[in-house]
This record gives sequence, C-alpha cells and structure tokens, in this order.
Amino acid sequence: MGTRAEGDGGQELSRVRIFLLIGDPVKRTLSPAMFNAIFERLRLNCVYVAVEVPAKFLADAITGVRAMGISGLNVTIPHKIRVMNLLDELDESASLVGAVNTIKNQRGKLIGYNTDGEGALRSLEKTAGSVRGRRVVLLGAGGAARAIGFSVAKAGAELTIANRTMPRAKALASDIERKLGTPVRVVPLRSNLLKKTLKTAELLINATSVGMYPNTDQTLVTSDMIHREMTVYDIVYKPLETRLLREARRAGAKAIDGLGMLVHQGALSFKIWTGKHAPVKVMELAARRELKRWNT
Repeated sequence: MGTRAEGDGGQELSRVRIFLLIGDPVKRTLSPAMFNAIFERLRLNCVYVAVEVPAKFLADAITGVRAMGISGLNVTIPHKIRVMNLLDELDESASLVGAVNTIKNQRGKLIGYNTDGEGALRSLEKTAGSVRGRRVVLLGAGGAARAIGFSVAKAGAELTIANRTMPRAKALASDIERKLGTPVRVVPLRSNLLKKTLKTAELLINATSVGMYPNTDQTLVTSDMIHREMTVYDIVYKPLETRLLREARRAGAKAIDGLGMLVHQGALSFKIWTGKHAPVKVMELAARRELKRWNT
C-alpha cells in the first residue's frame, strides 16, 4: 500500500485517512459530495465514501473499521441505535439521545457521538433565532425527532410532541423530562388538540419523513393550521421545497428547508474527527450542486 503513516485507528493507515457513511440504503446521499468538497478545499489527504451495510452485517462492519483503521464514520438508518452496543465509549450527546450518528476512531477506541440535534438547532437558530422560551411543536418521535427534541428542550424551548402512536410520543416526552427535568406535552397527530396547540405555536418542526421523495404530495399539516407568526422547519431535503413548506408560505409563515441540518450536523462530525472547523458554505454549495445533479 506504499509508504505507511500512523492514523487514528487500530492499525496504521497508508497516507489517506478514510471516512465512511454506513447505513441501508445509502444510494442517494449528499454526504460524500459535502465532505470530499471540504477535504479538497482544506487540502486534507482524506476521502469519504458511502457504504451500504445490511443490518445483519453491522457487527462485522464495525470489526472491519477497527481492523482497517478507518478514521471515522457517520451512521444512518437503520443502525443508529444498534451500533451503540458495538462501541467502546459514548459521548454525552449520544447517551443522552440514545442514538449515534458519528463515530471517531481514537487509536483503536471507537467513540460514539450524536450531532443530529445540535446540527438542527444550529441551522434553526441561524435562520430563525434562539428557541429559548418559544413554543415548539415537534412532529414525530423517531430517531431524528429524539435528537431534535432533546436539543430544543435543552435550549429552553416549551416543547410539545405530536405523533401518530401516542405510546412512542409519551416515551420520548418521559425520557426528556427524566433526563433534563423539562416538562413536555404530548398531543395526537390529526387531532383537534394539535390544531389548537398550533394556534399559539411559534415554531413547527417536521422530524418525520412525510413529504420526502417519492411521496412529495404528502404533509401532516396544512396551511389552515399555520399562522403568519409561525416558523416552519422541515428536516426533509429531498425535495428542498416540500409540500409542508409550500403550505407554510401559503399561510404567510417563514419556511426553512432541511439542508441546513444536514450541513451543520456534518460540520460537527468533521470537527469531532479532525479538530478543525468546517467551511459550512463549501459544504452547502457542494450539497446543492449534488441535489441539482440529481434533478437533471
């Protein structure tokens, strides 16, 4: 493999530091375009590759990460929870949320982090200001919703969770209350109680996959449930202009797409791996170029 140089992993790496995205599926992801763009801009001898790993091979994949000295990983659906038991250590961000989306190989020790919630919060506060003291309605109670729910609650928001299955929503609310000491309300989706709650909500966050390609005509909330003083944030970025965001604009509300969350959580992963601040603008431009390429 040529001249060898010590990497962050269990074995020595040969010149290039390798970073991976693992999940199933990973065919359409913006992450390689984003990370390879900043590696090039900063002249780092690194490469980022997406690898499809079926659930039954997850443990083997993590063993391979150790054996090959892979420097770091991003983890996506469906591995974010199961991978936790395969790691050596969990950062507070991962143990708090109960999921991992970033792994650092620190001289053979695999450490799990979660940058999803903080990434969403940074994106949101950059475009809509602080969430402290604001009434926030969060749609969903899955993995992304968990990360975002913990982050906005920790930042001081008044949080209400709306979900199809109430036991799951109640479990998330209970988890947030137990770990952060913050009260969280729960309401059913498609209910009069949700409509009533939205009348006074200042921020609506869709943390579900509803509206994602190919089901782009779907939305959980329509314009009659949205008011002009509300900010609507959709974590979906395929497409950037979801039906929910169109409904928000129709109601005169501020609408924010999900690309910012992807970029900022990626920037946080980059900082964990390299200790360097990522050029966020470069990441965003690379992601938008890749999206445009998909649509042509």
